[in-house]
Amino acid sequence: MALLLLGLILFLGIHSISIINDQWRTQFITRFGEIAWKAGYGVIALLGFYLIVVGYGQVQLAPVILYEPPTWLRHVSLLLLLPVFPLLLAAYLPGRIQGATKHPMLLAVKIWATAHLLANGMLADLVLFGAFLAWAVADRISLKRRVGPPVHGAPPSPINDAIAIVGGIGLYLLFMFWLHRVLIGISPIG
Repeated sequence: MALLLLGLILFLGIHSISIINDQWRTQFITRFGEIAWKAGYGVIALLGFYLIVVGYGQVQLAPVILYEPPTWLRHVSLLLLLPVFPLLLAAYLPGRIQGATKHPMLLAVKIWATAHLLANGMLADLVLFGAFLAWAVADRISLKRRVGPPVHGAPPSPINDAIAIVGGIGLYLLFMFWLHRVLIGISPIG
């Protein structure tokens, strides 16, 4: 559990700098440059992600089960996950989805975390997905008092929403039927 917690602290911590002290980020970039910021940010985020993956894998070897979700709740979870990939793509494809949701990536993280909390009952799941849910809620609240950094993506286009929806559903199906099992070791269907 220690590696999982350390990974979450590093990964979500570096992603929380703007939430905690946006001015510090700006001062760092002014003093050392954007490349230094992105390099340090990237290294810390990747290290955190690596520790999350390794730590979560270790915890799976001796799971602490808090509750056993009923089958119907797992079906609800699969349904909740359907808009996650379209929202992730919409974050980089300016269109009506991005305009309506304001922060589609944060919404995707909140839905993803909630769906996984509903479908999984281990302590490690509560720690992992609960941390991501809490971070996404905190970041969304903080964006009401600050301007987020620009998200570089595709140019605005009337077909961006269609690309986000079709591509997102394609990614959802790929994950549900194959990629989740390959990457995570668990098949969500079957």
